[in-house]
Amino acid sequence: MTVSRPQEIIERALALSEADGMVVIADEHSSTNLRWAGNTLTTNGVTRGSQLTVIATVQGATGVAAGVLSRSAVRDEELAELVRAAEHAARQSPSAEDARPLVEGGEPSPDFAAPPAETSSEVFREFAPALGETFARAASEGRELFGFAEHQVVSSYLGSSTGLRLRYDQPTGHLELNAKSDGRRRSSYGNAPTRDFSDVDIAALDAALAQRLAWAERTIDLPPGRYETLLPPTSVADLTIYQHMTTEARRSHEGRTVFSRPGGGTRVGERLTQLPFTLSSDPRAEGLTATPFVLSRSSTDSFFVGNSVFDNGLPLERTDWIAEGVLRSLPTTRHTAELTGLPLAPVIDNLTLDAGGTRTLPELVADTERGLLVTSLWYIREVDPKNLLLTGLTRDGVLLVEKGEVVGQVNNFRFNESPVDVLARATEAGRTERTTSREWGDYFPRVATPALRVPEFHMSSVSPGV
Repeated sequence: MTVSRPQEIIERALALSEADGMVVIADEHSSTNLRWAGNTLTTNGVTRGSQLTVIATVQGATGVAAGVLSRSAVRDEELAELVRAAEHAARQSPSAEDARPLVEGGEPSPDFAAPPAETSSEVFREFAPALGETFARAASEGRELFGFAEHQVVSSYLGSSTGLRLRYDQPTGHLELNAKSDGRRRSSYGNAPTRDFSDVDIAALDAALAQRLAWAERTIDLPPGRYETLLPPTSVADLTIYQHMTTEARRSHEGRTVFSRPGGGTRVGERLTQLPFTLSSDPRAEGLTATPFVLSRSSTDSFFVGNSVFDNGLPLERTDWIAEGVLRSLPTTRHTAELTGLPLAPVIDNLTLDAGGTRTLPELVADTERGLLVTSLWYIREVDPKNLLLTGLTRDGVLLVEKGEVVGQVNNFRFNESPVDVLARATEAGRTERTTSREWGDYFPRVATPALRVPEFHMSSVSPGV
């Protein structure tokens, strides 16, 4: 069995091509993790893998068709078969409506010839001892900790028959921590995004969860209703990511999303919020750096709509989706930009929501006369795409705030809200900070959002969950 370097595999695949055009993406993955339960480390591991995606394009009688095949751990002797299979798929496919000329190559990435980047358990060198100390402190204070820490690095290489030779290394790390009281009747949750675990303060996160468990010693029953609610950054990320990933230009232009204009077209140019929210993506955003060129392995991505394999290699720059409260852009490919008349705005793998706020979540709590402080949202599902009504559950505790103080924990709720309405009604936004969406963090990990104060947040029913 022989496995060549990713750059060599790309060159060999392109040399084997008999198609009119070809794009090859080679991804090299490495990851390491720690998992724990009941203040005890349970598992740790390191994994490595690779995936090769071959995109063949052929000119037919009615247009250009594409065949796309992806396989894991492709050996050298399997490469020709994969290329032939992609070409066969292209010849058997109807013409692709998103077909555009493949992007022409420019200067190759300076590190295109370098070996893939890797992670290892060494990334936990300082974090692991701190985690052990936190276990001991939690046990002595009657708490149980559950959770995991994971770090991965993906090196992606992109080559094409038009001369593209691009490469990007993406590190991604995150920590999830649950703290439970004796008897596991009370629970609190926190998470932290990171690029390398050097900035994760596990002791501080545990201390914050311990404080929430102490607040939860007093329980208060509240009926469903509409309450002033403070949403932490992780919950704002839950809502904002879903809004962003489901409202691309074509669906909106066709009247199928909350950003469709009645009578036709989109709501681009319309004011959405009174607060000066700016929702943007920028591959060079500090702390959130992401792939600076289009890297699309499918034109029908199941998570994010608005991708095209023909756009691979297009350079990415900052895009304001909402600027100062006004809808400015919707995700487009070259095809959907022409279809809708909107500017080209490909999907970028990060998202920042900012309204210029400077206050922390505790400072928002201190200025609350009476309201709910949500710990986290969970199990979010779509109810109505036309107004983007979502439903979901609060989990791991909802706290009641009165006269600037947390006075106890109330029951969990099911909520019904639209992210667009939440932004429109928000009366205060805190400072923007890096966070991780509890619901979508595995798919979209690079996010920065503020905490929000939202009047009349709709808690539609009581949930029996902890």
